Amino acid sequence: MHQLPPPRPSALDPRPFDYDLIIVGGGLIGGSLACALAGTGLRIALVEAVAADAPRQPSYDERVIALSWGSRLILEAMGLWQAVAPDAAPILQVHISERGRFGFARLDHAELGVAALGYVVPARALGTAIRAVMQRAPDLDLLCPARLVGQRLSGERIEAEVLMGAEERGLSARLLVAADGGDSAVRKGLGIPIDEQPYGHCAVITTVTPDRPRSGVAFERFTETGPLAMLPMTGGRYSVVWTCRETEAAEILGLPDAEFTARLQQRFGYRLGRLGKPAPRRAYPLKLALTRESIQPRLVLIGNAAHTLHPVAGQGFNLGLRDVAALADVLAEAAAGGRDPGAPETLAAYGRWRGGDQQGVATLTDALARLFVNPWLPLRVARDVGMIGLDLLPPARRLVARRFMGTGGRLPRLARGLPLGASHAAPEPEGRSAASGVQS
Repeated sequence: MHQLPPPRPSALDPRPFDYDLIIVGGGLIGGSLACALAGTGLRIALVEAVAADAPRQPSYDERVIALSWGSRLILEAMGLWQAVAPDAAPILQVHISERGRFGFARLDHAELGVAALGYVVPARALGTAIRAVMQRAPDLDLLCPARLVGQRLSGERIEAEVLMGAEERGLSARLLVAADGGDSAVRKGLGIPIDEQPYGHCAVITTVTPDRPRSGVAFERFTETGPLAMLPMTGGRYSVVWTCRETEAAEILGLPDAEFTARLQQRFGYRLGRLGKPAPRRAYPLKLALTRESIQPRLVLIGNAAHTLHPVAGQGFNLGLRDVAALADVLAEAAAGGRDPGAPETLAAYGRWRGGDQQGVATLTDALARLFVNPWLPLRVARDVGMIGLDLLPPARRLVARRFMGTGGRLPRLARGLPLGASHAAPEPEGRSAASGVQS
């Protein structure tokens, strides 16, 4: 990775710095794309507004990420997993239930023949691993802190203006990738329409330490205000994602620790014994947001810039990482063949690859979020029957588990655990338990 060279004196040489690719947003998704493309020969500029070591850097904060098994394969192929693994707690089983009802279902990694259904990883640990790989990337220029202040299409290139401190610089590239989050400045600046549906709920995030932790067991407990997830972490801790009404969030954040723990205990129960040692809490408003047109001439939106989901089943980051894997695949293929990475046919190939998965996961998470807060009695009975049926029918369990593990359908090379230089011809065997079945 290189810092951008000194600016050219504009009176003598007004040409912009030339790249194959500009990535706007250096968080977990934008940084992952830069890591995935390292060594492909593409010259990349990464523009990030917030310094990675800033106290409130939004991507590298203290939240945890529920990584699917498929996301582990992607991180392995990108050379990131080895650095992340010491901080990753495996999810071996998932227990699904509804508060006050008798139905429940269980998913188990052994039934799928994989080392884990997924992993719980601190966002900061993943961010540190990404930064380390970017530091070694030979064709990457990091512009940080810097802000994109303008872009325009000029023939077969994107011309961009970047503000670094008080200094404005011109960049030129064949493709611009917006990975700048749910409030994407690129998307807003171009007026790209987005469909938003606020849920009227917030996710309260914290960490607790139970006195009877169950290693490797995650819980998804549906309540009348939305799902309550308890995710196993290292050191016997559990990450809490508590969905509450927006009108309740301020009260929950303001409770003394003892009162907060007591209320959480009441909603979750005693499957982990008594809960204690709550960490500082934060609340995030929840919404479903989908861009109508995530691909424009010489531009593609990925991650939360293209889709923001409800946190039920922990699919948001995993969906974004699959965006990264598919986009890296088509860009690396174009680079290897000497083709234009921003050409319409290249972006169309990415769009065909990702459109179904993005829409399908958004529809599924939205349906779950709405279905389980509906108090209508016949629907509550149907939910009980459905969960019991899921628990009793192995084929149904395997289908659901594969969907949430991100291992279904046609997969790009990284999602099969293969480097970008590998052939597309031979898909990885189901589960990869022989090659990757031992937890690092």
